[in-house]
Amino acid sequence: MGRWKTFVAWALLAPFAVWAAVRLSGWDSSFRWVQLVSFTPYVAAASVAVPVAALVLRRKGAALAGVAVVAVFAALLAPRVLPDSEPVAKGPELRVLAANLLFGRTPPADVLSLVRVLDLDVLALSELPSQAKDALDDAGIREYLPYAEDGTNDTTLYSAHPLTVPGPSPAGAVRAELTVPGAAEPVEVVAVHTCAPLYPGLDRCWRESQAALPPATPDGRVRVLAGDFNATLDHTTIRDVLATGYRDAAEVRGSALAPTWPADGRPLPGVVIDHVLADRRVAVLDYAVHPLPDSDHRGVFALLRLP
Repeated sequence: MGRWKTFVAWALLAPFAVWAAVRLSGWDSSFRWVQLVSFTPYVAAASVAVPVAALVLRRKGAALAGVAVVAVFAALLAPRVLPDSEPVAKGPELRVLAANLLFGRTPPADVLSLVRVLDLDVLALSELPSQAKDALDDAGIREYLPYAEDGTNDTTLYSAHPLTVPGPSPAGAVRAELTVPGAAEPVEVVAVHTCAPLYPGLDRCWRESQAALPPATPDGRVRVLAGDFNATLDHTTIRDVLATGYRDAAEVRGSALAPTWPADGRPLPGVVIDHVLADRRVAVLDYAVHPLPDSDHRGVFALLRLP
């Protein structure tokens, strides 16, 4: 009986320990792991049961190892729920919303309602085909956000402030520089929609499109990335982007576990794949997730203060 209890205790621990080790290693070369690692917060929550079960089975070694695994997960996830300190930023505010409209299915009236309620300066839209874009124009979006630039993969960037295009945009994105009143210099905003790792083969496109995102330039132009990254903070690809000098607005505000996809009722645990990443010199004053009728995503809003 004692050996059986020992086997059960360690067998319960093994999958959680392997998951934590692979996540810590940064390895994401397998298509299936790219999908699975998105659910790390749920695995972390479930891991708490392991030391409890080991104690019930009176297996002290397995219980201590289980506590160590829980501690690893806690260290990985704590930054997502603990607000960060803010840099000293005394420039103007910039109100940004990123939204995936599921091939334009979100009604224009609902998009305009968010534009008005949030008093947006920037709207980064993905999955906005030309017909849906025409419908938004007909609904009057240019009354609030008169400037716009189109990118690839049905991305469009709307702005309340004049835009200029500094150069070519990466695949699945559109970039533009905004002249914001009161700012010392223009700020570059990139509307993002990277490849989704939906099936084997697409994970290569996913990695390449993540790698093509422009890095932060903390000693130069202020840059903000906003949109559907198809990646969570548990993916090495997005952590590499952050390491160049960005901060995730949700993580800064301690709200980085609020899921953004799927939001259409399908039986899947929610994950956070929509983000606003801001230059580390930018203060994040507020962050919120907003429903998008008829879309499978939720919109992500960030109130930023420029340096």
